[in-house]
Amino acid sequence: MHELEKQNDYSQLIENIGIVVTTARKKAYKAINSELIKSYWITGKYIIEYEQKGKIKAEYGKKLLLQISKDLQIRYGKGFSKSNVFMMRLFYLKYQSIELLSDSLSWSHYYELLKIDDSLERGFYEKQSINEKWSIRELRRQKSTSLFLRIAGTKDKKGVLELSKKGQLIEKSSDIIKTQVLDFLGLPQDHSYTESDLEQKIIDNLQRFLLELGKGFAFVGRQYRITLNNRHFFVDLVFYHIKLKRYVLIDLKLPDVKHHDIGQMNMYLGYFAKEESEETDNKPIGILLTREKDEVMIEYAMYDMNSNLFVSKYQLYLPNRDELKQRVEDILNE
Repeated sequence: MHELEKQNDYSQLIENIGIVVTTARKKAYKAINSELIKSYWITGKYIIEYEQKGKIKAEYGKKLLLQISKDLQIRYGKGFSKSNVFMMRLFYLKYQSIELLSDSLSWSHYYELLKIDDSLERGFYEKQSINEKWSIRELRRQKSTSLFLRIAGTKDKKGVLELSKKGQLIEKSSDIIKTQVLDFLGLPQDHSYTESDLEQKIIDNLQRFLLELGKGFAFVGRQYRITLNNRHFFVDLVFYHIKLKRYVLIDLKLPDVKHHDIGQMNMYLGYFAKEESEETDNKPIGILLTREKDEVMIEYAMYDMNSNLFVSKYQLYLPNRDELKQRVEDILNE
């Protein structure tokens, strides 16, 4: 046998072994991932059943989750942080059958999906993640660019998906997209719009319906500029509530609130309290409106912070307008 033939045979040998090892590793990872996801779902099931049996109320429920987290971390490590345990509980509530879980998705995928309240939208991103084999990073990117909402607001589904550079609409868009989606925003059905278009439209409606509320709302400014340390900052909407004698600052965060957004709004409140408010005014109120709300992160980010800062979810689905108006009124009356 020539030396070259020996070399070729050897290269093929290494390649064959590599294929076997890679395949085995993928199968092992998939099996481990599947069991891990199932164990988290069952953990959530046990927590819910324990709460129901003991008729545990919401306030005590929060303390219970923290205690469970601490005890499980002592025994099994950091995989049972408070935020993870919180999501395991939610996991069972959102996916009531273990048969609905997919081996193709990791716990990190489900963690991102669980942040979405609307089951229709969550189902869309879940199916796209499976069909298109989205990584966590890609799933987050598609959510942040509001792919679902952009598809929902236009008949040109193909064009929107091409703009997203990823994903393919499932066979029947009517299976996942309701015609009522974005009626609240008044977007034309044949209009292809970007994330900035969507944000602009939401701000337009926020401004209009808050003024329609009456009851003392006075419009002060939009993209209200604040200059500090030779830097400019802009508050999406600023109102003054005549009856309550206080400024109301509103910032929209699409799709979710980050910890630095909370710090920034707190800075805005400090500025308005010191620079804009009169001596007879009450402390200003700050409202961060978000489509996704990480309860644990927000709890920690707002630790010992201004009690007049609120993070509230909004929805773009029915009945929308009334719900969002009611939420603003509730906040102002707290």
